[in-house]
Amino acid sequence: MSDDPRVLAIAALVRIDTEGAFANVVLPRMLDASDLDRRDRGFVTELVYGSTRRRRALDHVIDRYLVQDPPPSARAALRLGAYQLIELRTPAHAAVSATVSAAPKRFRGLVNAVLRKVAGAAASGIEYPDAAVELSYPDWIVDLLRRDLGAGPAEEAMRTMNKAPAVHRRVDGYIQDPSSQLVAAAVPAQPGTMVLDLCAAPGGKATALAARGATVVAADLRAIRVGLIAANRATLGLDNLHPMVADGLHPPFRDATFDAVLVDAPCSGLGALRRRPDARWRIRPHDIDNLADLQAALLTRAAALVKQGGSLVYSVCTLTDAETTGPIEAVAAAGALDAFDPMPPPAGDWQPRAGSGNVAFLLPGDDHDGMGMAVWRRAGRG
Repeated sequence: MSDDPRVLAIAALVRIDTEGAFANVVLPRMLDASDLDRRDRGFVTELVYGSTRRRRALDHVIDRYLVQDPPPSARAALRLGAYQLIELRTPAHAAVSATVSAAPKRFRGLVNAVLRKVAGAAASGIEYPDAAVELSYPDWIVDLLRRDLGAGPAEEAMRTMNKAPAVHRRVDGYIQDPSSQLVAAAVPAQPGTMVLDLCAAPGGKATALAARGATVVAADLRAIRVGLIAANRATLGLDNLHPMVADGLHPPFRDATFDAVLVDAPCSGLGALRRRPDARWRIRPHDIDNLADLQAALLTRAAALVKQGGSLVYSVCTLTDAETTGPIEAVAAAGALDAFDPMPPPAGDWQPRAGSGNVAFLLPGDDHDGMGMAVWRRAGRG
């Protein structure tokens, strides 16, 4: 493995683009196999994540100076160089020469010629044809978020998700975004209570609940992901946390078993795109419809597991109506929430949205991801 950070970054970008590799999976593995120091590892991460997030905007500029689509490794080098010139404001001579040296030899002439023109464009100011290109999102995501959030809040959210996230550590050392910490805080969990986290991996919320003294069952469908929960349990020394492989649609528990059930449902992740730089290019409109059906089914099953007087919490790290109010309305219409009283949104940065009932939203901010959440209490006493 080369000791040049840009060579590694180009290789990672090629794998993401041609193999469908997940950036947050493939890049750590490649970094672990390298001899790069901490500073260079951070630089590679910035280049790969940033170039992937800004892919559409970068290609808009690059493609002005191409007569045909270049091979993946040349495209990756061009994006890398353009990202440095346009987004990082790296001096042109440094960005161009370093990127040319890192590019495959047979494409260095092309990369040099195109990046010199990109440098000139960056210096004079770049105009984009529309907001979707400038923000570097697929058209359908821009249209969807504008419709659901309003144009201003949607564009602000998308700009925020183009920034690298800050690292937040809980008091126990676990790295977890504050939005997820706020969801965990909304789940009643204290000594003597039994709590189920129905879709728990990798275990951030489950460990937070167990740290408050509750007995927590942390379920997930895939054994490999349950292994992540178990590893976090061991690291944090939480003997009251019990990881298990279980299908949330068919959980192996009797009805009315738990004092609280958390459904942190699988979702499109459209509130946490800064952590998943390639996700915006992977998700498709029909995926949201399929996810909404799954979310409704999980929420329906979870509701039956809550004791009288117990709490039901639903959360998703997305901002779409289809994955927040949509599943809740479907479950309510089927009668699965008839025994539950909606609780008001929690205080703080959570915002109710007009017509969304008890759903509260947290728009992406400098210190947190975007999130949707709703809380109910089952009538009666257990």
